[in-house]
Amino acid sequence: MTVDEIIRTAWKVCDPELNEQGYELVEVEYGRQNGVMILRMFVDKASGGITLDDCTAVSQLLGPVLDARDFIDSEYMLEVSSPGFDRPLRKPEHFVRFAGDPVKVTTHATVGGRSRFSGVLKGYEEDLVLLEVDGEPVSIHIENLKKARLNR
Repeated sequence: MTVDEIIRTAWKVCDPELNEQGYELVEVEYGRQNGVMILRMFVDKASGGITLDDCTAVSQLLGPVLDARDFIDSEYMLEVSSPGFDRPLRKPEHFVRFAGDPVKVTTHATVGGRSRFSGVLKGYEEDLVLLEVDGEPVSIHIENLKKARLNR
């Protein structure tokens, strides 16, 4: 499996399990760090944010789920973390919830000759992430997003 396929499968397998327990899967990363493959899950919850106890509980929940599915061929470590101060934005509801906040966005294909944007998130409509960059409106199709993060 490619890295992208592993990430997509992890989303598909873990998102419903986390939702059942009151957590939200915010982002999934998979890659090598200090010679070790790491599957990193960023999770949140509506009430009060994520604590260390939540990270432990999520890790204990997802470990057996991932082991049962066995879709990652190599050895890896599961790491569970809060989304942090510079929270990643992936889902349409993220772009609605954080409208008005400063963001940094990177695109796959250029938009108006650029692929990096820093501005204010204005919202989300019809598969478009709406930004204001240097006083000008910018619309980016959600499929063109490579990365989007709060810029606090």
